[in-house]
Amino acid sequence: MRLDKFVCKSTALTKAEAIVHIEDGDIKVNGNVNTDISAQVHENNEITFAGEQLSPRPFRYLLMNKPAQTICSNIDEVYPSLFNYIDIERPQELHIVGRLDADTTGLVLITDDGRWSFNITSPNKLCPKVYRVHLRQPIDISAKALFAQGIKLQGELQLTAPATLAIVDDKQVLLTITEGKFHQVKRMFASIGNKVVGLHRESIGCVTLDVDEGQWRYLTVDEINDLNP
Repeated sequence: MRLDKFVCKSTALTKAEAIVHIEDGDIKVNGNVNTDISAQVHENNEITFAGEQLSPRPFRYLLMNKPAQTICSNIDEVYPSLFNYIDIERPQELHIVGRLDADTTGLVLITDDGRWSFNITSPNKLCPKVYRVHLRQPIDISAKALFAQGIKLQGELQLTAPATLAIVDDKQVLLTITEGKFHQVKRMFASIGNKVVGLHRESIGCVTLDVDEGQWRYLTVDEINDLNP
């Protein structure tokens, strides 16, 4: 963890205040003054401020059922931030694990643990994400084989990683992917001549959406560990 983030997570200081104290030499790491705000430190290091040893607050892990016309951002932009639905202390310390478009609904994971979120979003980790997709045109059963071998997206040379397509009815499917490319689901269906008119994420790894739209809860210990084996 960066030193400035460690100080913020261990005190009530803002990031700007933490940077000032670090650069002024008020922070010691293992007994030595460290003025490098980006220095990597570990929870096992002895980090002190004004003679007091700092201990970071526990990481937080949440899931939320994202409503449509909200954005996966910490602040309001063109659309309101989904954090408007979350009553929690220090929301500015949290980030979204795998963003959804403004018009996409469903499961969003939120945390302040960067290593945990990286292991979920990294394509190398092969963490499955399941989407319920509503289509403008009927889907042909031949699409299952196309998705299984990978889809060539416009503007990209490599095929997507193999995906699993389960047909619910002629205009509704469940799609399981392990990547998170920009607008990936919409681009995959566009590549086979169809259009996504509704998109809802139902699960990430072992975690399945189980709260109402706009609601959230903390993940269980088992869910947290299962997502990062």
